[in-house]
Amino acid sequence: MKFVMADLPPRQRYKLLVSTVTPRPIAWVTTCGRNGVVNAAPYSFFNAMGDDPPLLVLGLLKDGAGANKDTATNIIETGEFVVNLVSEDDAEAMNQSCVDAPRDVSEIDYAGIETAPATRVAPPLIASAPVSFECVRRELLEIGPRQVIAVGEVLVTHIRDALVADLDRLHIDTAAMKLIGRMHGAGTYLRNSDTFTMQRPAYDPARVGRADGETR
Repeated sequence: MKFVMADLPPRQRYKLLVSTVTPRPIAWVTTCGRNGVVNAAPYSFFNAMGDDPPLLVLGLLKDGAGANKDTATNIIETGEFVVNLVSEDDAEAMNQSCVDAPRDVSEIDYAGIETAPATRVAPPLIASAPVSFECVRRELLEIGPRQVIAVGEVLVTHIRDALVADLDRLHIDTAAMKLIGRMHGAGTYLRNSDTFTMQRPAYDPARVGRADGETR
């Protein structure tokens, strides 16, 4: 079945995207407001986008009235944020931080989230996160009435010591992070515990033409 996205209302486009682009990593973003309130909120429109400079991108949807939520507001005003990755152990606290809390209420306090100081930015790290990225805003794109795209440069990466399998070769025990990902629907998540490996193949010129039934 074909869906012409321009013919659909935003909510229907959203449902198609989040039901098909899965699993999505979760950025548990901490920011600081000008009022001093520390905000924590999860976003699954998120990924890494480059290494020189190292970039992360966040898709920050606006609220029902078309206003920026706390995370986008704070990134716009301060230019700083921390992306924390979410392990299975943090799933419930992450879910509690999804609430639509008033702007003067910190989700850190509401969800009982322990934090640790960052080294280069004002927002704190989530202490229990297996990985945290201290970021500064590089670009901010407001494309359409309902979203802001924030591109951040990673200044510092924090990885729990036990997850660094080989420091010299920077081999990380990714499986031990027990990260969760976002799936479809209102509250469906995925454990990253079922993986398989395929080696990247070398180009084989003998394969050219086989799609047409030709054998060589």
